[in-house]
This record gives sequence, C-alpha cells and structure tokens, in this order.
Amino acid sequence: MELLAAAFSAACAVDHDSSTSESDARDSAAGHLPGSESSSTPGNGATPEECPALADSPTTLTEALQMIHPIPADSWRNLIEQIGLLYQEYRDKSTLQEIETRRQQDAEIQGNADRSPASEEAPEEDEEEEEEELPSPPERKALPQICLLSNPHSRFNLWQDLPEIRSSGVLDILQPEEIRLQEAMFELVTSEASYYKSLSLLVSHFMENERLKKLLHPSEAHILFSNVLDVMGVSERFLLELERRMEENIVISDVCDIVYRYAANHFSVYITYVSNQTYQERTYKQLLQEKAAFRELIAQLELDPKCRGLPLSSFLILPFQRITRLKLLVQNILKRVEESSEREATALDAHKELELVVKACNEGVRKMSRTEQMISIQKKMEFKIKSVPIISHSRWLLKQGELQQMSGPKTSRTLRTKKLFREIYLFLFNDLLVICRQIPGDKYQVFDSAPRGLLRVEELEDQGQTLANVFILRLLENADDREATYMLKATSQSEMKRWMTSLAPNRRTKFVSFTSRLLDCPQVQCVHPYVAQQPDELTLELADILNILDKTEDGWIFGERLHDQERGWFPSNMAEEILNPKIRSQNLKECFRVHKMDDPQRSQNKDRRKLGSRNRQ
Repeated sequence: MELLAAAFSAACAVDHDSSTSESDARDSAAGHLPGSESSSTPGNGATPEECPALADSPTTLTEALQMIHPIPADSWRNLIEQIGLLYQEYRDKSTLQEIETRRQQDAEIQGNADRSPASEEAPEEDEEEEEEELPSPPERKALPQICLLSNPHSRFNLWQDLPEIRSSGVLDILQPEEIRLQEAMFELVTSEASYYKSLSLLVSHFMENERLKKLLHPSEAHILFSNVLDVMGVSERFLLELERRMEENIVISDVCDIVYRYAANHFSVYITYVSNQTYQERTYKQLLQEKAAFRELIAQLELDPKCRGLPLSSFLILPFQRITRLKLLVQNILKRVEESSEREATALDAHKELELVVKACNEGVRKMSRTEQMISIQKKMEFKIKSVPIISHSRWLLKQGELQQMSGPKTSRTLRTKKLFREIYLFLFNDLLVICRQIPGDKYQVFDSAPRGLLRVEELEDQGQTLANVFILRLLENADDREATYMLKATSQSEMKRWMTSLAPNRRTKFVSFTSRLLDCPQVQCVHPYVAQQPDELTLELADILNILDKTEDGWIFGERLHDQERGWFPSNMAEEILNPKIRSQNLKECFRVHKMDDPQRSQNKDRRKLGSRNRQ
C-alpha cells in the first residue's frame, strides 16, 4: 500500500505542484489509504533502491494508476460467485435503469431551462426562499448511468462499491468521467459472468437432464440446443480473460482489446447458433404441441427455483441477446473513453468486429426464413403475363397485402359508378413489385410487375372521405415495357404511408435521417419491447433510442434506431418522446462518434495498437 500512496503522491506532485490547496487535497487523499504514512512520498524515505517500481517516477496520473496494486484473485472470484442474477434478470434491470436515468436527465435539464428565465426576473429575496424550499443536490463525483447488480445477494452494485476500490483511495483522484468509464467496463465483465451463469443453467438443468434426453430424438435435441456447448465454452474462456484483466489492477486498463480478439477469432460460434433460430423455434413449438411428456417435463423443470420463474425459451434465446447487447456495452465504453486515444481506437475496432458478427447473425436468421417464404410464395402465383422467376438468393419479401384499386379513369363519371374500387394484392420484394388479384384456392393471379427501382409514389391531397388514404403508384416500366399508373386506396393513414415508404424508400420523409448529420431531430426511447409483426416493422428492445422519420395520426412511427441505423415502423405507444433538445443532441453526437469512419491515421496505426494490446496481456 505504500507503493500505491507513493504513486498517487508522485502523480499529484507533478500535476499540481504549483497549487497549495491542491497539495493539501493530495495529502488528504493519501491519508485515506490504509497503511500509508507521512513518509510515503518520493524523496521522503522511499528510494528507488527500497522501492524499484519508483525508479522511473510517474509523470502523469495515468502512469500513477498503472502502478496501483491488483485485486487479489480470490476477491475477484468471490465477486463473480456473488452475482445472484440470471442474465435475463440482469439485462432487464439494467435497461429499465437506463430508461429511468434518461427520464431524469431529460426532466432535470428541461426543468433547469424552464426555471432560468423566472429566476432572472425574481428578486434576490425570492431566490433565497426558493433555494431554501428546493435545495440543489450536492455535487457528486460520478453519476453512473446504469445500476449493474441491484440484487439482495450482493454487497455491492458498482465498481466503486468494491471494498478494494473504496479502501484504496483511488476514487479521490479519478475524474468523474474516468469513474463512469470504469463502471462501463465493469458492467461488461459482470454481465458476461451473469450470462455464463444462465448458459450453465441451460446446459445442466435442461440439456443434460436424463429424462429429457430419453424423450428427445438426437436430431430434435441437436436442433433444440444446437452448438450451445461451443457458445458456453467461448463465454467461459472470454470471462476468464476478462477476470485476469480485472486482477491485474483495481483500475481497469481496458477490456475492448479482449473483446476485439474474441469477436474476430472466436465469436463465429454465435453465428452458427443464431442461424439455427428459425428451426429451433419451430421444433420447440412442435414438441410442445405433439409430445405431452415433453410439455409436462419442461413445465416441471421451469418450476425449479433455479429458473426464477423463467421459461426454457428465454434461455434458448440468450446467445442472440448477448451478442447484440455486447455491442451496445462496447458502445457505452466508446462514449466514455478519451477522444483520439489508444483506448478509443481499440473500442472502435472491437465495435466494428461485433457489428460484423451481429450482421452475420441477422443474415443467418433471415436467410433460413426467407428461402422457405419465397418457395411458398412462388407456389401460390399464377402468371397471366410473362412469368417472372420469384425465387432468388438475393431477393426477399419487404411487404405484402391487399389494397383497393380505383376502377376506370379519373373522371366525375367514374366517381358515380356503382363500384369505385376493386381489390388487388401486392407482393413487394427488395428488387421487384408483383401486382396480383386473389383467386380461389389461396392463389394469386399476377397481371403486372415492375422493378422496384422504377416505382414512384405520390400522395393525393385531401379530397374528402371517398378518396381518403389514396395514393398514386406509377410504374415507369411495367411488364409490357410501358408506363402504368394505379390509384390505390389503403384502409388507414398509417397503412398508406407504410406502403408509400416501402414502395419508394428514397422518398423524402417528414423528418431527416441520421445520415443528414444534423444535431437535432425528434427522438423517442423504447419503454415497452415490441416484436415486429410485418417485414416493414422494427423489433424494439427496451432503452433503444430512435430518430423519428415520419409518424401518422393513427398511432404509428417510422423510426431509425441510432445504434445500428435500422429503419421500420412501430406503434407510438411502445416509446416515449425525448423532449429536451440537449439530450437529443447529446444522443446524436455520441452516435456520430460510435459510427465515425476509419481514417487513414487509424489504419496506419492498427498494427501498432494490436502489438500494444499483446504486450499488455
């Protein structure tokens, strides 16, 4: 501990040598260190011969922190063992806390803005009275965004609550932003421990249950549990490396270099597991429906207190949830590291690799389901025109549904006809539009088509109830190689806008997108999870932040999620608007930083950073 005090004192002496008051603070901080004495400062009893680590005295705070003692291995292992939450509980608590923190920040800043004009106009006496009624909260060292381990079985919730951290005195010299960074890295490690605990329960309690093994055919067991043993093995090795890094120093140097290495070399096991998701879900549903013994046994196993009331399905989806969440945790670290630093460069590399893994996982899931869907659609189509091959590896369905086509030309005579509209059915793919009429036998007769790139849409101005929710679809080149125009009516305003957005994706929206790089845009945060019901909808997770691109009067929002720029529609009651422009601007700035492109300097220094990471191991 004398070495720790000496390191602190040396750094502070360099950084604050000219300040008497800061020197007093330095002495006070050193006095908080257990076992420290007044002679513990360099040149006051401690020599390079007595303390070799001080031969090269630290010249900065960062160098001083590098000399702090490690956390004992037993202490860190005890911390991991005391994590009482399964990953599902951990993740829910974390995201709910994140939502609540944003609400408080939004309300606090907005409240300050609302009060400032009044405070300027009010007399000084009134200001004093107001201060007495509403005392401002004391200034805190750091306000962590997320409460990590809120559970009654743990003695501490945060990195700064660790006994070793509190007793070391390090909190007295770290800047608030560095403490927030430590909390972000600490969350990545402890959440991995919680995730590994849940995976272990999936394997030991469900997969390796002897009665379940006898009930399942080997092929059924393989589809249901896939390569979960490989996933758990990677998680175990990943966690062990993170543990070793934590044991090196009570102030965590970095974790993103470890994340980068595993994302680049080992996380392919997640792609294999997640790509099996479509077959896994189908097999699980079939087993529940067709095998009563399986259904009864699973219900019995789920009642075990170990499962905390969580169903088997919540354990099966863990790997997909984890790899997605891991990317967000790295984003959280990236927002807090110092700009243009080695830690920022490492975090950017780790984030980029995780994005590739998540993208491959998503593509794996979509590929399995899309192939089957395209085959099913092809079987239902009968071509009245020249046949168009529907099945293609590069084609997938974006939207399908029924619309009303206006009959005859746009004349007053047509408006008086008995039947103004007739039903048509549209299949919109990523590169092709197919226009059909539904016929008996769950079949569709195709009478027109056009490449998606040759579609144009136009919304009609309000022309009364009869023509409400009507838009014009123009095919610049249809199946007959000529231009064709359709006047189409949707059942609601949201359905009309959703079709128009899908048919013409480059059409200008009501609000600008993330790519415009503006520092303010209407935003919402997700407060209720939502699972997409249609291809043009967006699945939302708790605490997702989205830019609003468009919205309808009947309760739908077209949004762009900040962390991955995915777009889609969702019900407006699934989210709440972020009202304060400062918070919205801050969210966008953080997003720009996370997604900034690699520059030549980063590319030139990449090999050097990798070498530096290896040297730290």
